[in-house]
Amino acid sequence: MRTNNEPKLIAGNANKSLAKAVARRMSMHRGMNVGLVDARVERFNDGEIFVEVFENVRGEDMFIIQPTSNPANDNLMELLIIADALRRSSAGRITAVIPYFGYARQDRRTKARTPITAKLVANMLVEAGVERVLTMDLHATQIQGFFDIPVDNLYASPIFALDIAHHFKDRMDELMVVSPDVGGVARARELAKRIDSPLSIVDKRREKPGEVAEMTVIGDVKDKVCLIVDDLCDTAGTLCKAAEHLMEQGAKEVHSYITHGVLSGPAVGRISNSVMKSLVITDTIEATPAVKQAENIRIVPTAPIFAQAILNTWNGTSVSSLFDLQTLGPIYEGLYTQD
Repeated sequence: MRTNNEPKLIAGNANKSLAKAVARRMSMHRGMNVGLVDARVERFNDGEIFVEVFENVRGEDMFIIQPTSNPANDNLMELLIIADALRRSSAGRITAVIPYFGYARQDRRTKARTPITAKLVANMLVEAGVERVLTMDLHATQIQGFFDIPVDNLYASPIFALDIAHHFKDRMDELMVVSPDVGGVARARELAKRIDSPLSIVDKRREKPGEVAEMTVIGDVKDKVCLIVDDLCDTAGTLCKAAEHLMEQGAKEVHSYITHGVLSGPAVGRISNSVMKSLVITDTIEATPAVKQAENIRIVPTAPIFAQAILNTWNGTSVSSLFDLQTLGPIYEGLYTQD
């Protein structure tokens, strides 16, 4: 339900660039300055996190912008402590805007005596005082059910569809959307429907975690411009091998659209030296200098969709309306100008 006050944003240290971009977009929409609440998020010498909010937030509709990316534990603790500080300061409602939801890969017990850490994180967020969660492309959509509070999961596929329509406008009939594994078929199919493209699957068999023993392409990719679609890329080993295999099967070009560019360890080097012509990621995770300097990595903004989703949440209007290109297109107007 909409409150009488304007929405207020506060950010941790995980992705200040995105938080400031969201504030700028909201300022454009509201026709007034929307800034980040003045606060400090610091560490004691032993690494403990301390938060102090310098503005009155009593009764306010608060939105904490904080992805739980690397360092995941520090950023998660910042989020929890900010939420606790706001709750103890009598904030009216606390929404956690988590562009990248860390620990989402631990969503089930894969072996005996292993945790379901995504559920544990959900419990901690609720206990800290979070009353609503806004995120993007959860690794496993069932994580929404781990919460007993509302969860809005935005999708990057409409943004990617706009990007593809702009950058491949003269080659749309050559495109082939590729899922890098069987588990990601639903995500790839969603994008394929949006751009009216066929779908292919790379089926992989692992000997052990992180190592692929064999790959098989399901579908004819010969002379196609392949677009690999996934929710996250960590070390990029599997992604680069999938691109190589597609080229071996006769693909004309390989590009990748990945929502969350975790890109840890040797990832950037692998991508720079791979057969992929481009890797497109969003800014849900703040890019490192190496990522920004990589010639074949391109970053698309999520601030427009997050700003509108925050305003819709504050207004009590539909967030799912943002999945429609007719709604999303005007929000990204100027970034993807159609001829």
